[in-house]
Amino acid sequence: MTEETPGFDEKPDVPSGATPDDAAAESAEASRKEGAAAPAGDAAAPTAGLTAQLDQVRTALNERTADLQRLQAEYQNYRRRVERDRVTVKEIATANLLTELLPVLDDIGRAREHGELVGGFKSVAESLETAAAKMGLQQFGKEGEPFDPTIHEALMHSYAPDVTETTCVAVLQPGYRIGERTIRPARVAVAEPQPGAAPKEAQGGGSETPSASDESGGGASGGNGGDNEESGGPEQG
Repeated sequence: MTEETPGFDEKPDVPSGATPDDAAAESAEASRKEGAAAPAGDAAAPTAGLTAQLDQVRTALNERTADLQRLQAEYQNYRRRVERDRVTVKEIATANLLTELLPVLDDIGRAREHGELVGGFKSVAESLETAAAKMGLQQFGKEGEPFDPTIHEALMHSYAPDVTETTCVAVLQPGYRIGERTIRPARVAVAEPQPGAAPKEAQGGGSETPSASDESGGGASGGNGGDNEESGGPEQG
């Protein structure tokens, strides 16, 4: 007696008139369509995520670029500040050194005025003055220039009829500067116009005024002259 294995005689449902190969082909086509439709529906979500990530990267890039530009500007300002401070420190150090040499330069100037700057002393003095000039030291202060309280220090004061403004009439000690920095004002003697004295311009204008009045009314002036002569007679008597 032969045993029948259940299920082996069962056959898949196949449409009438269709072969098993046709059924397999239809099943594969249906699976392919389903597989193609599913990714098409899910493609929008990854695209949106990539767009958001791209926006974040662009924002971060803009922030880093702004930070870099700010850092570069701060560095440039730092370099300019350091250079300015370096120049200032150099000027201060040079000014301090030359200030200590001013008494020596004053002695050289007095020796030159008295004719004592001769021989080897003259060569040394000229070398020192040349070195100081190369370091930027400039001498100022001359007789006859107007008095300026910002660069002059008045040690003597007098009145003079031949000046029209406060004038330096003698330089007691020359002044020195380095660039725009004054390290010692010029010490001078000043003279002011005589109190009550009319300026030369006003005196010149007064001499011209009578001539104009003579042209307009010479008779009147002549009459005044006669009166003056009459009044002068009794004074002489």
